[in-house]
Amino acid sequence: MKNILTVLFVLLLGRLHAQEQKLLFFQTNWGNTLSWDAFCERAKTSGFDGIDVWLPSDNESQEALKTALKKHGLLLNLMHGTHKGVPFDQSLTQFEEKLKVLVKWNPVLINCHTGSDFFTQEQNQAFIDVANKISKESGIPVYHETHRGRFSYNLPDTKKYVSTIPDLRLTLDISHWMVVHESLLEGQDGDLEQIIDRTYHIHARVGHAEGPQVNDPEAPEWKKALDRHLDIWEQIIRKRWAEGQQNVTVTSEFGPPTYLPALPYTQIPVADQWKANVFIMNALKKRMKIE
Repeated sequence: MKNILTVLFVLLLGRLHAQEQKLLFFQTNWGNTLSWDAFCERAKTSGFDGIDVWLPSDNESQEALKTALKKHGLLLNLMHGTHKGVPFDQSLTQFEEKLKVLVKWNPVLINCHTGSDFFTQEQNQAFIDVANKISKESGIPVYHETHRGRFSYNLPDTKKYVSTIPDLRLTLDISHWMVVHESLLEGQDGDLEQIIDRTYHIHARVGHAEGPQVNDPEAPEWKKALDRHLDIWEQIIRKRWAEGQQNVTVTSEFGPPTYLPALPYTQIPVADQWKANVFIMNALKKRMKIE
């Protein structure tokens, strides 16, 4: 009897642990032309837990966003970025001021396009330090996305920041590095492990050696690239779960034309952006055995 109770207890703990391990999926509004209400309704119907957006600048649109989020029961991630078109000091001030506005929205997280590939390491670190300070003060996670044109535009340079900034936390958009390094980063798993250790949010888009976005992730010719991305994302998710992070967040981030390839002259997209984002969400759910 004692052995039976022990087995049942272990099974119950395993089930409770499995229930704690969740993925929260966010739909990007990149390229969206719908109203906030229609966009949020479609995101909810498609199975997303939230949306991932740049905060609109006008009050009317902000109020419409708040109303739509509440009406459809969706979570919110906010985007932020360094203005690279103004002098460093001015850019840093703008970055800090806007970030203080964003945390007041109490989003799940803020994802930053941080710094510039033309700034020095010290200048880029100034943006990271400001973001990390505000994050600690507000309790809102602020993650720094691996992105072309930013401090994190390639793997070797990002490793330098990771090694010198202990509290640097990343959003991994590995698709950027695929094109920067013109490969699926085969043979770089050791270096990637250091990045995975610092990754707390995923931007899920499939890139390849010649571009940051395959035309259609369902197409069989992209299976190798898809599987490589899924492998990396799975490592991140399992690491965070193993460390006790209950909700791992993922933004499906296939973009619109012309980030999404389009036909010449007509600019008709060769695939469906929304369909690609739903597909990548479901592919990752299937990989992680989540219903």
